[in-house]
Amino acid sequence: MPDALLFGGTGQIGRPLIAGLLHAGWRMWAVSRQPQVVQAGVCWLRGDLDHLEGAPAAVDAIFSAGPLDGFARWYARGVVRAPRVVAFGSTSLATKQDSIDADERDLAARLAAAEQGVFAQAAATGAQATLLRPTLVYGAGRDASLTQIAALARRFGWFPLPNGVNGLRQPVHVQDLAEAALAVLDRPATFGQAYALPGGETLAYRVMVARTLAAMSPPARLLELPAPVFRSVVGLAQRFGVARSLNAATLARMRQDLVFDSSPARADFGYAPRAFAPTAAMLGTTR
Repeated sequence: MPDALLFGGTGQIGRPLIAGLLHAGWRMWAVSRQPQVVQAGVCWLRGDLDHLEGAPAAVDAIFSAGPLDGFARWYARGVVRAPRVVAFGSTSLATKQDSIDADERDLAARLAAAEQGVFAQAAATGAQATLLRPTLVYGAGRDASLTQIAALARRFGWFPLPNGVNGLRQPVHVQDLAEAALAVLDRPATFGQAYALPGGETLAYRVMVARTLAAMSPPARLLELPAPVFRSVVGLAQRFGVARSLNAATLARMRQDLVFDSSPARADFGYAPRAFAPTAAMLGTTR
């Protein structure tokens, strides 16, 4: 029975990854800051990337489904040996490197440095690492994009957008990401590689939002507004502590195409993500 160490096991990707590993016959140590329900095949370790005790000295694989920069720092310390490492990063490495927002540029730089650090440590220890970069993640009702849109729409019964936000998007389901992490394990072509993991459908931002609102229970209405009116609505909402994440950089990206090529992932490990078909449960809006 192979052994794995998993960071981010309680997260939106980590939960289906645990289920997939158990189904494939793995035994694992999973890390959590909070006590977890006892689960056959899973040994929960209390701690985080900075303070972790009780981890095994060696495992067959290490998975990271949490913050990549924190994982890179932990992995560089060489605490646990493993011949195989699979870690999730983000396509934000590419989409935010030239952002007008300094915090977003810093995020992109940290992701790039973290990837380099993981690959360097793997090479130094004779391990094989694969980095996975999801696009816009959804499916567990815990993401910071579509679930937040649904939460705001549920509050008001509608969600505003400026006219003409047709930048292309490729939302990707958490289950497809978990399956990708398992698929790369025994594929030598993936060793030392980083892959963009877009969803199986490319659609305009406004279409993505409209489909999200239609999937809610009850559905909400998309309200498209002239840009000046939209800015006024957002400004008013932010005065009351709502929609604070809608900064200038976020609004600018709504008109940008954020599209990634899945063909390397398809060729190297059979990546086949689903089309975008959200449900109320995926958005955390069921009653």
